Amino acid sequence: MEDTNDRYAERLLKQHVKPTSTRILLLKAILQRKTVFRLADMEADLQTIDKSTIFRTLILFRKRCIVHTIDDGSGSLKYSVCDEGCHCSIEQLHVHFYCKKCKKVFCFRETRIPPVELPDGFLPDSINYVLKGLCSGCKRV
Repeated sequence: MEDTNDRYAERLLKQHVKPTSTRILLLKAILQRKTVFRLADMEADLQTIDKSTIFRTLILFRKRCIVHTIDDGSGSLKYSVCDEGCHCSIEQLHVHFYCKKCKKVFCFRETRIPPVELPDGFLPDSINYVLKGLCSGCKRV
């Protein structure tokens, strides 16, 4: 499939985001990454775009369910691309894994967060479920 900006613009429009050239460039860079990424990764990849613009665009992408965030406890918020049609509802959230050795975060998209029984009167609006340990690559070393 030819790598045209049209498919990126279409993805943005589906999520009710105006497809500006900067947003298309950022989405393209995000989708080319196959792993979880940090703001600093995008800043390094897209040096022609102002850092504050990248940050504001990631906030917009998060609000429009183009990316979701992962707080792995490292002090640096991570991002990952949402599946198309994601609304980032609690039912759609999945487990993440943080490797203590290589510091990578992995999305386990097929592993749903287990249900949690809360006392009456409590209504969650987000869940952060991160397992920590050694990834399969680091475990072998």
